[in-house]
Amino acid sequence: MALTGLFLCLFLVVHLLGNLQLILPPEDALSSFNSYSRFMTSNPLIKVISYLLYASILAHSVYALIITLKNRKSAGGSYAYDKRSESSTWYSRSMGVLGTVLLIYLVVHMKDFWYVYKFGDLPLDPEGNKDLYSIVVAAYGELWYVGANIVAFIALGYHLWHGVFSGFRTFGAYPKRLFTGLKFVSLFLTVALTAGFIFIPIYVYINFHT
Repeated sequence: MALTGLFLCLFLVVHLLGNLQLILPPEDALSSFNSYSRFMTSNPLIKVISYLLYASILAHSVYALIITLKNRKSAGGSYAYDKRSESSTWYSRSMGVLGTVLLIYLVVHMKDFWYVYKFGDLPLDPEGNKDLYSIVVAAYGELWYVGANIVAFIALGYHLWHGVFSGFRTFGAYPKRLFTGLKFVSLFLTVALTAGFIFIPIYVYINFHT
């Protein structure tokens, strides 16, 4: 769980940096984002990494299910007096729910963008690249879709806040002298990724559809 989770965090950082091209001036964004999309789907090394990404998503989901089932089995049913809420946060106890929300969003997201790019009949931009930029801008013109992104990335934020710190602890990085630093890194990564992914669809909606 920790290994696949931290690999997925690295992917999210790269994905956000690529998506930030959407907030460039329209002419620059069109060329830059479509060239980036072509590179990410045609470069042999990136293709290998993408297969690792798909495997990590699958493994992360399967391990989460296995751990959830094992925890429920070891608990042996509900306790007469359950004080877990006093010793853990609600989002740490809700990682399965948050992960399910993210998995559903990921399936929809890949259907709307990855599948359309790979197998759809997209128009070409002036440089001859598939015009995924226009597809993304059009999708973020739907207010419900922007709202769904916000909900999904809030879920991502809580998932990351617990998961990143727990991942570091799993690898043994838990000496007292590192505690504050790891907390800060986890919080910074969580806030940066969550805010960045939420900002982009809002920016596109306000600047292109209002």
